[in-house]
Amino acid sequence: MEGTIYSLIPAVLMLVLVLVTRRVILSLGIGIIIGAFMLTGFDLKEGFVLIWSLFSTIFVSEGALNTGNLYLLSFLFLLGITTAFMTASGGSKAFGKWAVEKIRTRKGAKLLPAVLGIIIFIDDYFNALAVGQVARPVTDRYKISRAKLAYYIDSTSAPITVISPISSWGAYIIGTIGSILAANEISNYQALEAFILMIPANYYVFAALLLVFLTIFLKLDVGAMRTHEKRALDTGQLTNPDGDVPGDLNDEFKQHNNGKIAHLILPIGALIAGTVAAMVITGIRNTEGAVDLLAIFANTNVNISLFIGGLAAVVTAGVLYAGQAGPKSGAPLVFWEGIKAMLPAIYILVFAWMIGDIISQLQTGEYLAQQFRQADINVAYLPLLIFIISGFMALSTGTSWGTFGIMLPIAGEIAAVTEPAMILPALSAVLAGSVFGDHCSPISDTTILSSTGAGANHIDHVLTQLPYAGIAAVAASIGYILLGLTGQVWIPLLATLAVVVLIGILIHSFTSSVEKK
Repeated sequence: MEGTIYSLIPAVLMLVLVLVTRRVILSLGIGIIIGAFMLTGFDLKEGFVLIWSLFSTIFVSEGALNTGNLYLLSFLFLLGITTAFMTASGGSKAFGKWAVEKIRTRKGAKLLPAVLGIIIFIDDYFNALAVGQVARPVTDRYKISRAKLAYYIDSTSAPITVISPISSWGAYIIGTIGSILAANEISNYQALEAFILMIPANYYVFAALLLVFLTIFLKLDVGAMRTHEKRALDTGQLTNPDGDVPGDLNDEFKQHNNGKIAHLILPIGALIAGTVAAMVITGIRNTEGAVDLLAIFANTNVNISLFIGGLAAVVTAGVLYAGQAGPKSGAPLVFWEGIKAMLPAIYILVFAWMIGDIISQLQTGEYLAQQFRQADINVAYLPLLIFIISGFMALSTGTSWGTFGIMLPIAGEIAAVTEPAMILPALSAVLAGSVFGDHCSPISDTTILSSTGAGANHIDHVLTQLPYAGIAAVAASIGYILLGLTGQVWIPLLATLAVVVLIGILIHSFTSSVEKK
C-alpha cells in the first residue's frame, strides 16, 4: 500500500475524525492504528509492535537518545514551569495592569501579538511560544479569546519566518534552492538572490498577514471564531470550557499580590537572550568554512537552543519567585503545576510525531508528488497546481519542511524543463502551499505550539483558523492563476491583496448588517 492511493487513508481518516469528533488524541490514535496495520498487512501483533516502535523511537533511535525530540519536549516543560512561576509571583497580573494603562483599547491588545509575531522572525517555534507568553496577559485583560490569540500567533510565525533569509526556515530553504539551481544548471542568480526574488511571489504569506490585520481593524470574526469571541466578551470565558487547554494553570495556586512587571519581563528576557545566544553559538560551531550570519542560521541547532533558553528562563523566574515569597514559597507545587499544564500539548505532539512517521512510511508525500510529476500540466497553471499539491501534502503530513524537501526539487525540475522563467514562481508556490497546509493541519508542530503558546484548546485553534486560511488560499490561488497567464509577479500580488481586502469588506458588511437586525 506504500506509495499508492491507499496511502492517503490514515491522513484523510484522521482529518475527518478531528473535524467530526473534535477529539484530537482519539483521532490521531485511530489514524496511527490504521496506518500501522496497513504497513504490516493487518497483522495485529506486528501492528502493535510497530506502534510501540514508533513511540519508542521518539525518545531512542538507533541505540542513541533522540536528543532533538527530547530537547523540544523538555523545552515545553520548562516553558510551563516558567509560566507557573511568572503567574505565581504576580508578574503576569502586574504586566496586565500595566498594559491596561498603556494599551487602552481591545484593538491595541490585538495588535500586540500581531506586531510581535512579525518582529520575532528567527524561528517559528520560538516565535509561537515567546509571543504567547508576552501577549497573553494583555489579551486576557481585554477578554480576547485564546482561539483568537492562537490565530494571531500561527498566522504570523510561519509566514514571516518563511520569507526571512535570517531565520531557521530561510537558511534551510536557501540551502535547498542552491542545490536545485545547481542540479538544473541555472546560473543566472545565486541561492540567496533567488530566495529574495521569490519573496513577492509567495502570495499566501502576504494574504495571511494582511488578513491578520483586517481581522483587527474590521473585526472579522468568521465561523467558530465568532462564538469564541462572543463568549469571551459576554462571560469572560476565554477558552472552551469543554476542552483541555495546554498551558492553563486553572488557578491551582494563589498569585502574589505584590508582583512586579520585572517578574514577567526578566524571565522572558532570559528566554530570548538564552535562545538567541545558543542559536548563534551552535551555528558557529556547526559551520565549516566561512562564518557569516546566513551560515550561522543554516547550521544552528534550534531545539537545544530552545532548551538552553528555557532553562535560563526557569532559573530566572524561580529565583525571582523564591526571593519574593521566602522559604515557604510553595515552589515545588508551582513547579509541578507548570509541568502538568504542558501535558496536553506533549500528548498531542507525541501522537502527531507518530502519525507523521506512519504517513512517511506509507510514502503519502511521494505518491502525491508522483501524481503531480506525471500530470500533463499547462505551464500557465503550473504555480497554481504546485500551490494546491504542496498545500494538501503539508496538510496530510503535518510538516512544511518535509513538503519543502519533496516538492521544491520536483517543482524546480518541472519548471526548468517546461518554462525556465517560471522556476522561481514555482518554488515560491511550494513555500506558499506548504505554509497553507501547515496552517490547516492539526498534526503540524507549529499549529500545536501556537495552541500551546496561546493557552488555547488545540482543536478550537484548528477549527477557528481554517476559514481564515481558506480565504488567504483563495486569494493566493487567484494570484497564481494571474501569474501563470501574465508572467508577471507584482500585479498578481496586488490582485491577491485586493481580493483579501474585498472579501474582508464583504464579511464586515454582512456581519454588521446581521448585528443591526
